[in-house]
Amino acid sequence: MPKSMLAFACLAALLLSSCGNTAWGLKRDGQEASRAMDDASHRVLSAGSKKR
Repeated sequence: MPKSMLAFACLAALLLSSCGNTAWGLKRDGQEASRAMDDASHRVLSAGSKKR
């Protein structure tokens, strides 16, 4: 019985760790996408103002 509990605890720790890494990755991807959109918007707006 103790071996199965230890195996279950290890499995639970691995699952929690992978969920944490996924959440951190999604947050980072969202931040990078936001910066990219801000940069693109700035380039488009500044290009439009230079033409006039």
